[in-house]
Amino acid sequence: MAGKAVTSKELGPALGMYSHGMVVPAGEIVIVAGQVGTNRAGEVAGSGDVVAQTTQAFENVRAVLTAAGCAMTDVVRFQTFLTHATDVDGFMQARRELFPRYFPGGVYPPNTLLIISRLVKPELLVEIEAMAVKLTKTGSGAGKAPRRAANVSRRARTARRR
Repeated sequence: MAGKAVTSKELGPALGMYSHGMVVPAGEIVIVAGQVGTNRAGEVAGSGDVVAQTTQAFENVRAVLTAAGCAMTDVVRFQTFLTHATDVDGFMQARRELFPRYFPGGVYPPNTLLIISRLVKPELLVEIEAMAVKLTKTGSGAGKAPRRAANVSRRARTARRR
C-alpha cells in the first residue's frame, strides 16, 4: 500500500528523498523500534562506514516490517538519528541506492533527520525508526471494531425485547 504524498504550495521542494507529508488509508499501525547497523550476529556492519551501517539499518527495518506482514511501501514515516553531521552525505547516498528498490513508485515517506551526540554504542553511526500502516483484511481500516459494535447492538436489542 503506497500512501499519497502531501505537498503544499506554501512550502519549497523537499530537500531529499522524502515527502512533506503522507495520507494513507486507515489500518493497523506498525511501529518499528530504532534499528541500527548491526547484522543478525550483532556485529556492526562496516565500522566507521555510515553507508554500510545505513544500508544494514534499513534492511533491519525491512526485516521487522516483513515479520509484521508489511513491506517498505507501507512505511508512512521514518525518523533517523546520525551521530555526526559529516555523515549526512553518506546517509543520503545509501538512500539513493536503496529507495528505488524499496519505493519503486517514487513516493517516499516523510523523514525527520536528527544529529545527536551518540547512540547506545559509540561505534554506531545511524539509527532508523519507522512507522507503517498495515491495511486490514477489509482494506477499510475498520478491523474488528465495527463487528464488536454490531454485537453490542445485537445484545442491546435482545435485552430490550425481554
